[in-house]
Amino acid sequence: MKWTEQQIPRQDGRVAVVTGANTGLGFETARLLAERGASVVLAVRDTAKGERAAARINGDVSVQELDLTSLESVRAAAAGLHATHQRIDLLINNAGVMYTPKQTTRDGFELQFGTNHLGHFALTGLLLDLLLPVPGSRVVTVSSVGHRIRAAIHFDDLQWQRSYSRVAAYGQSKLANLMFTYELQRRLAAHGTTVAVAAHPGVSNTELVRNAPAVVRAPITWLAPVITQPAAAGALPTLRAATDPSVLGGQYYGPDGLGETRGNPRLVTSSPESYDLAVQQRLWAVSEDLTGVRFPLGQAVAAA
Repeated sequence: MKWTEQQIPRQDGRVAVVTGANTGLGFETARLLAERGASVVLAVRDTAKGERAAARINGDVSVQELDLTSLESVRAAAAGLHATHQRIDLLINNAGVMYTPKQTTRDGFELQFGTNHLGHFALTGLLLDLLLPVPGSRVVTVSSVGHRIRAAIHFDDLQWQRSYSRVAAYGQSKLANLMFTYELQRRLAAHGTTVAVAAHPGVSNTELVRNAPAVVRAPITWLAPVITQPAAAGALPTLRAATDPSVLGGQYYGPDGLGETRGNPRLVTSSPESYDLAVQQRLWAVSEDLTGVRFPLGQAVAAA
């Protein structure tokens, strides 16, 4: 049976934090969770936009300032959430940037790696104590089909200081999202409450594509009716990863159509590179060093 939004179970009593929830995939994710009864926090960089988004959602919705390009902001957001919430059931690491010109975060990280991976790595570590006591809690991190395109973890030049390819840098950040999920799941396994899951939206018609090189942007524009889907459909793999009772830790969900570009969400596999245990563990250690965030977990207990 095709999984649709009608399969999202009631979320009454659950607290969901969704990053980048003022627009696109994040907004649709937050909207449907709130409509199913969850208390949803829109964690967004621009709180005015967040408030306008919250006004369009039916349900219990609040706004938390979060700028993933600043570790100071990430720490402040985590402190704010600790002050207002005693638990978190769902942390949806959705926000991201794509194919940006060469830029750095406030902490000097390459913008795509710093925002898409390191910001979410730090946020997750700082909020994990609110998730661990909650049975059935989940961390869902949004990756991309881009994790297969010119993607590798360039430990010798993580910040692209020697040269820069916006496509390859995006691929690195989205590959890092998956490797983070898989390593996090191994570390969570011994605790038995929280699981880590990944999802990707296929090719969704959102504002992310605005920074794509012309050679990429033009075909997407021409073929949009065939290869893209609305943001509401693109959010469904995330929503399935977050709410389907049958989901297991370490799984990855994406569209079921040709090339996983569009369609209904199903269990998918990621690239062979994403399952490299040694690289996952090295990336984890490097991410801890770069962010200064240590997770309240021990070492992974077993390979996936």
